[in-house]
Amino acid sequence: MGTITRKMVELAQRKGAEMSEAYGLDARELSIDVSRGVVETMKLAEDRGIGLRIFKNGRMGYAYTSDLDEKVLEGTVERALANAVWTGEDPYHVLPSKVDRYPQVDTFDPEIGNTSVEAKINLAKEIEAAARASDQRIAITERSSYQDAEYTVSIVNSRGVDASYRGAYCGAYAYLVAEEKGENQTGFALSYGLRFSDINPVKVGQEAAHKAVRMLGAKRIASKRMPVLLDPYVVTQFMGILTPSLTAEAVQKGKSPLAGKGNTLIASPTVTLVDDGRLEGRIASAPFDGEGVPSSRTVLIEEGILKNYLHNSYTARKEGVISTGNGTRGSFRGTPEVGTTNFYLQAGNKSTDELMQDIDYGFYVTEVMGMHTANPISGDFSIGAAGLLIEKGRLTTPIRGVAIAGNLMELLQNIDGIGNDLTFFVGKGAPTVRIKSLPVSGD
Repeated sequence: MGTITRKMVELAQRKGAEMSEAYGLDARELSIDVSRGVVETMKLAEDRGIGLRIFKNGRMGYAYTSDLDEKVLEGTVERALANAVWTGEDPYHVLPSKVDRYPQVDTFDPEIGNTSVEAKINLAKEIEAAARASDQRIAITERSSYQDAEYTVSIVNSRGVDASYRGAYCGAYAYLVAEEKGENQTGFALSYGLRFSDINPVKVGQEAAHKAVRMLGAKRIASKRMPVLLDPYVVTQFMGILTPSLTAEAVQKGKSPLAGKGNTLIASPTVTLVDDGRLEGRIASAPFDGEGVPSSRTVLIEEGILKNYLHNSYTARKEGVISTGNGTRGSFRGTPEVGTTNFYLQAGNKSTDELMQDIDYGFYVTEVMGMHTANPISGDFSIGAAGLLIEKGRLTTPIRGVAIAGNLMELLQNIDGIGNDLTFFVGKGAPTVRIKSLPVSGD
């Protein structure tokens, strides 16, 4: 792939591009779904292609192809040049220059590719078996899955960048239904990482089963403002709303409530929020981003104070700063946007039990519904919620059919406890979080 990307850049330059960049991706994904001990679906998909950005007279043109025939590649170069005619001039278009070295980041476990398909099928079956063995009330397996991917990324540009790396990841997922006296409740668990040996199918199956069973007999509660604990997965969903506000792109477009608030206290002093493209053992780690900029660790909020925004090359040049290595790119079919890598809330020093121990009456939220309706610009949210009642420092009755509402910025300021159980869900990670007070709407 590196040879082809070099040729495309050379060709683009010969045909009149002032700057050019070729991004190549060669990927393979395997997914296996099991139900009742039988393989329901097994898919092997391959994705291979090159995206080309060119710049001429301050205008950008883009084109991509999955056909690597020489004539098609030449046509792709010509399309990118032609597309540049129709875009507006922008003085902030820039490509990164060559760097001396990239950080050493372990992204590839050969065991993923060397393990047989039969062994991967058995792993998915083991998840389901562990779930059903843990409790007889597990009635339905919606999904018991194994997934992995191997890929090679190559970036070449006319300013000297010529880099590539090989990556792989794998994971397991379970989504189950518990049934008792005609009532159904669901539970899920997942585990994704860079090493095949780190997957514990028994743990995944048992965790999903536990989450489903503990919600049986769920009730509603009366509306009340109360202390709230947020499960790590729920916290990462709130972080998904916050993400756009922390990008320089949103700030520059006037779409972030955090614009102009640098070096000010915007959250509880317990909050430290980090994006780390070099984090060991995580899926989103890489030596460089989707533009060839070295990956980095960026502290966005430190002890409640807004310290940085995320940048790609374009937003960094516009701001007169250095890119943070957050030019993310999900495919060769699109240009690099500003996005997160391994985005996480730093762990505190308290266990979940310690966070609950002084709560006389509160709500432990394990599931939220309708998070997509939250407004990322204003931060306002009103969403459905489910979880467990906290009474005298202990989890008691399962709760459903309630809603929580508020504003994300106020939520950040009302955090008064952070757990020590940092858990990653693919590219986002969080521990349990305690909110001092939040309105819960029920009966």
